[in-house]
Amino acid sequence: MTEVTRAAVETAARPNAAGEGEVKAGYDPALTNSDLAPLKRQRWGSYNFFAFWMSDVHSVGGYVTAGSLFALGLAAWQVLVALVVGIVIVYFLCNLVARPSQATGVPYPVVSRVAFGVVGANVPAVVRGLIAVAWYGIQTYLASNALVLLALKLQPSWAPYAQVEQHGFAGLSTLGWAGFATMWVLQALVFWRGMEAIRRFIDFCGPAVYVVMFVLAAYLVVQAGPSNVSLNLGGIEHTGLGALGVMVSAVALVVSYFSGPMLNYGDFARYGRTMAAVKKGNFLGLPVNFLLFAVLCVVTASATVPVYGQLITDPVETVYRIDSVTAAVIGCLTFVIATIGINIVANFVSPAFDFSHVSPQRISWRTGGMIAAVGSVLITPWNLYNSPETIHYTLDTLGAFIGPLYGVLIADYYLVKKRQIRVDDLFTKSATGAYHYVKGWNPIAIAATAVGALAALVVVFFTNPTAASFSWFIGAGTAFALYLALKNSIPAPAPAPEARP
Repeated sequence: MTEVTRAAVETAARPNAAGEGEVKAGYDPALTNSDLAPLKRQRWGSYNFFAFWMSDVHSVGGYVTAGSLFALGLAAWQVLVALVVGIVIVYFLCNLVARPSQATGVPYPVVSRVAFGVVGANVPAVVRGLIAVAWYGIQTYLASNALVLLALKLQPSWAPYAQVEQHGFAGLSTLGWAGFATMWVLQALVFWRGMEAIRRFIDFCGPAVYVVMFVLAAYLVVQAGPSNVSLNLGGIEHTGLGALGVMVSAVALVVSYFSGPMLNYGDFARYGRTMAAVKKGNFLGLPVNFLLFAVLCVVTASATVPVYGQLITDPVETVYRIDSVTAAVIGCLTFVIATIGINIVANFVSPAFDFSHVSPQRISWRTGGMIAAVGSVLITPWNLYNSPETIHYTLDTLGAFIGPLYGVLIADYYLVKKRQIRVDDLFTKSATGAYHYVKGWNPIAIAATAVGALAALVVVFFTNPTAASFSWFIGAGTAFALYLALKNSIPAPAPAPEARP
């Protein structure tokens, strides 16, 4: 090894905020740093993954999404069936994508090298990273609204500064900018302290928001009177094929909502002590936790009708209307904390690994995360959520790109590679490496991803909104099938040179 290469490897091996990986001497520095290398120790137990999902579900977006399912015109039992089916699908899909990362101790972009090649994996890394930047900005904006409402609750005279027409810039009010900047800084501070601090933070967030949700639900039920609370918010019970169609749409909505963290779940599964611990945490955090959370959501939302005279599915607005300033402060801050939790685990950690993957020696995990944070401001996320039509195209378009990446990864790992990964070959550009393909690229994986995304985008932009809600499934299914159909065309690595006697 040359002095330059040795120095690069030694630099990569130095620990930083997330770096617990073991960088071996033979690893190519262009593919390696201590954040991307296989972990020395995998410490997370089932509770940590349970807490991960509690933080992921218990956000303002999660609350509104669950509440909206009960307002689709279905009876309560029909909605619960749709939720069970949707979240069970998410549970199994997460277990599938978790296994390769847990087995190897490497994050999602490195596992992607198995299918896309050691260089080609930058394609899914960049695509997923950019999608996470968009979601990071959107979630930051949604949570910042809680701070704006809280400020107005404490100081009503600031109302003019919450109007973008009077005091605003780039589509956001002065007070909105203050709330967004506050959220931005708070999240960056948690992230900067590293993965262990993030683990402790999400361990706290999930239980904390449950306490507030139970108290809020109990308060509203007492105010409304138990006999006035109905779990059927839709008011109409569909039957037959009509009910089935709406329930299938609800299932698709649940899966699509979790498609982002589901794709890069390996970024967290790599820390699992065993795959059994990951599965147990997923079971508690998805089917069990999600159902309880959904029931709390519908009870709370249903009680807002007799209490406030209208259906309110936004928890921030619900607590804002409570007469007690103390209760409003506690409620708003709790939902802010919960949303910080989901944003960090779903949309900060992911691009940190993804962008670091592009240039491991120049971009550390911390730097990758801060690139995402800066990007989340530049995209002005409030403009992505300024109308129902914009929201529709934003979410469906993101799903169209996420689905094909998932489909290719699963097809390759389970049906082509038969769950076999040569870990050391993930970190070499040698022509004899198992994942070298064509100069580090697998053209079949790239082609399947492109065709899958194109098929999904056609559905998003040239069909009706109901069909567009299945963009993730269309993209994933198309890429999955095409990759398997062309698997015999996947380039094989060059044979290793014969050893000289």
